[in-house]
Amino acid sequence: MDYDMLVIGSGPSGRRAAVQSAKLSKSVLVVDRGRRLGGVSVHTGTIPSKTLRETVLNLSGWRERGFYGRGYRVKQDISVGDLIERLHKTLDHEVEVLQHQFMRNTVKSARAAVKFLGPNRASLTTDTGDYSEVGFAHALIAVGTRPHRPRDVPFDKVRVFDSDEMLELERLPRTLTVIGAGVIGVEYATIFSALDVPVTLVEPRNTILDFVDREIVDDFIHQMRDRGMTIRLGSAIKEIASKPDYAEVTLADGRSIRSEMVLYAAGRTGNVGALGLDAVGIEADSRGRIKVDPQTFRTSAPNIYAAGDVIGFPSLASTSMEQGRVAACHAFGVPLPPPPETFPYGIYAVPEISTVGQSEEQVRESGGAYEVGVARFRETSRGHIMGVNTGLLKLLFSIETRRLLGAHIVGEGATELIHIGQAVINLGGTVDFFVNNTFNYPTLAEAYKIAGLDAWNRMGRA
Repeated sequence: MDYDMLVIGSGPSGRRAAVQSAKLSKSVLVVDRGRRLGGVSVHTGTIPSKTLRETVLNLSGWRERGFYGRGYRVKQDISVGDLIERLHKTLDHEVEVLQHQFMRNTVKSARAAVKFLGPNRASLTTDTGDYSEVGFAHALIAVGTRPHRPRDVPFDKVRVFDSDEMLELERLPRTLTVIGAGVIGVEYATIFSALDVPVTLVEPRNTILDFVDREIVDDFIHQMRDRGMTIRLGSAIKEIASKPDYAEVTLADGRSIRSEMVLYAAGRTGNVGALGLDAVGIEADSRGRIKVDPQTFRTSAPNIYAAGDVIGFPSLASTSMEQGRVAACHAFGVPLPPPPETFPYGIYAVPEISTVGQSEEQVRESGGAYEVGVARFRETSRGHIMGVNTGLLKLLFSIETRRLLGAHIVGEGATELIHIGQAVINLGGTVDFFVNNTFNYPTLAEAYKIAGLDAWNRMGRA
């Protein structure tokens, strides 16, 4: 059978492309080799890690420790079973919503492995070996990524794990070493730290989260160290060994770290190996990433698109969804306005980090005069009510135009609060918006007014 759009993968970008194509009255087939729809985002990535985070924060009483002390706990003995129970409920709901969305939009789906046979034809092979072929006018590659697993790392799911395997733990570790301080590494490291597990975070580079404003990262590192986490930056890994009673990580400088478990979270690889890309003239790089036109997401094959993690940075579920929608619209000739210049990044660590627009480093490089406004959550009444002792909002304004250039947050609710800054930036708002408008009281969002006033006091009236 022939389809107008063949979508390979049912994660955020594949899902959005499929529904957008269906709403344009096109025939759509979504093929995923996983047992259930949802892709990496639903089953091993975004949703599971965020569900795990929320469960840990609730059961550990982390959010109330500002009032009741660091020894406070809602549940004294938290087990893996406590974490998994909520996880399965959440994942079941996500899959159910996705299936209903496909059904409502007459999107067909199949469970199979896809291989391109030519520019308009692909084979589908099920787990039981059933073989069939489909034709397509357009295709979207949305296969996502898997954890990078170097051969010299002894993954055994007993002492040494990758980030997917962390969802299959049989017990909580007494001590944990996390290798790789990217988004996934810092999220898991801080989640387990919130469970009072002693955590050592190792990063070969001298800096972490380079796309985030440095002052926000410095505050984040301070908070991690303040609660007892050990952070080793600029520490290359020489060897990882899995012993009967512990795992040992040896660093290039001769130091060694012993812990009950090791999470290796240094990079991910695109799931493109079995797609038969050579049949359509598409090449992937050494990490399985596909190069696309950044405006249309079209690959080197004119009728084949790619979106989501498989095309690399920023590898966010939110941006992946929009990439899938844009690709589908372009494939079927639907014009779209240019996308906003800025979109938010969210890092669901403990505490959260979220950022939109330019960092102070980028503003400084641009050469324009600027001013900074800062508010700390402990300065707000809502912060006192919640017992929040930490948290920082930083706003950057152009002195010449008074416009907001960037908003950066570390602390409770950062990924929700950032959207105020996003709206003001994309609508061309200025420092005067924050000064002249009324915010609900008491709220953490009031920090925007405090930060706006902080900058305004030095900038003066327009």
